[in-house]
Amino acid sequence: MNNRKIAIIGTGMIASGLAVLCTGHGYQTTVYSRSGASEGRCRQFYDKAFEQLAAQGLMTREQADICRTYLFFTEDYSALGEAELVFECIVEDLGKKHEVYRQLEAYCGHLKAVCSASSSIVPNALAEGMGRLEDRILVAHPFHPAHMVPYIEICVSDRTKRETLDYVCQVLGELDRKPVILKKPTPGFIGNRLQFALLREAIELVESGIADPRDIDACLAYSFCPRYTSIGIFEHFDNGGLELCSTVCRNLFPILGNGKEVPGMLQELVEAGNLGAKTGRGFYEWEGVDPDAYEKRVNAPYWRFCSWKYPGGREGEHGSE
Repeated sequence: MNNRKIAIIGTGMIASGLAVLCTGHGYQTTVYSRSGASEGRCRQFYDKAFEQLAAQGLMTREQADICRTYLFFTEDYSALGEAELVFECIVEDLGKKHEVYRQLEAYCGHLKAVCSASSSIVPNALAEGMGRLEDRILVAHPFHPAHMVPYIEICVSDRTKRETLDYVCQVLGELDRKPVILKKPTPGFIGNRLQFALLREAIELVESGIADPRDIDACLAYSFCPRYTSIGIFEHFDNGGLELCSTVCRNLFPILGNGKEVPGMLQELVEAGNLGAKTGRGFYEWEGVDPDAYEKRVNAPYWRFCSWKYPGGREGEHGSE
């Protein structure tokens, strides 16, 4: 077992994935839950994740059992007193996050860093008004599934100490993550700004009558998206020639969508109660879709990033990344 003691605040998908990640690297990990029901949902996600890792041949079931011995749950902040790093993974509500930080200040005397998984709140707002921990709060934004997707966006506040940032990057490296440090804060950070810019243009194409959602998804799946699993966008356009890139920008940018509000098509779906898979309809019809088959497609590109050195002395069959 690694000697580090980690705490996770929350029991949602991101929190549960981080619990898999931390215990899968031998860290004693305590998850703070608000109720037995939320603990049960986290445990269900956690157990399924290790079953999947074992089924992929990345670890043995005996190793999964070892990992489970590193996981603890509590509904009492005082049980987190020995934690040196906290992943805060609660709802995107600044007031509720500040209440969590006040509890951590009261009960956790050994904290070196508090990493918020916020996807939209900038770290200056997170640290505002905090006391002892204000220079140890930063954003470490993962993507779902957090135990499989190695990329994490790091964004610090004006108050964050350099030694805090260095410590967090060291721990994330030990967890086989690929952190990227933003030079300055911005809502949405990097990943969501790129993803939602693409979504805005995708909806613009649908609303303009140029294509339907399935056409656009086919374009992404069978044209340029697979390229970006092995090279980057700047690499690609450098290789293609920047004079061509400049010409296409000149011709294309004037007609791209530049809306500043929620797209009409999306707002209409929300107002009608068509919220996606959880209600059976969104951009797609979800009735009759096999959720397990869908999850397999979601996970397929990421198994290669799960070749950690698991407790018990055996690495995943693909070797370390």
